[in-house]
Amino acid sequence: MSEKIHVGVLGATGMVGQRYIKLLENHPWFEVTYVAASPRSAGKPYCEAVKNRWLIGAEIPAGVANLIVEDANDEKKALGKCQFVFSALEMGKDEIKALEAAYAAEGIPVVSNASANRWTEDVPMLVPEINYSHLDVIAEQKKHHGWDKGFIAVKPNCSLQTYMMPLHALIQAGYPVKRMIVTTLQATSGAGYPGVASFDMIDNIVPFIGG
Repeated sequence: MSEKIHVGVLGATGMVGQRYIKLLENHPWFEVTYVAASPRSAGKPYCEAVKNRWLIGAEIPAGVANLIVEDANDEKKALGKCQFVFSALEMGKDEIKALEAAYAAEGIPVVSNASANRWTEDVPMLVPEINYSHLDVIAEQKKHHGWDKGFIAVKPNCSLQTYMMPLHALIQAGYPVKRMIVTTLQATSGAGYPGVASFDMIDNIVPFIGG
């Protein structure tokens, strides 16, 4: 691409937000031009907002380090600064749904990592290699809400992603799956940081992680 697409990250200082920042470093299509988080981090350079909480291991990307963190609760701050946002918001599901809708209403598309909208009827949940045609739902979503350019699309649960691709390949090859048993072995980081308190994890199996 001759010109990269300017993107923002909501919840940029959290675990998932930091991962987005790192994954988007030197991306061939996207350039992070906007970062937003809680009011506590707002107004600070990104490197200062995460200086004691940067958990990815590598250096904070130079192109993002000095971006000023905005308050994610003020969707109008993103206008003119990015073309769409990746959402890694960490708050109550109702709050996330309302805030993601507010960004979409302002004409800013939202691609969400959060679980809040996964069961919203007119929000496509995508594994692009399998169900990219579900993007057609966006036209109805925009019509339903009266949105012009904005929309919401979400990714599925992390565990689901790991086995849908081989299942899809088997089905496409003519081997329908009648029954399956899935065991997921997940890192504690799936619950965020600090996630499950470390003492609760010692000699303990946590059987259910919501979302």
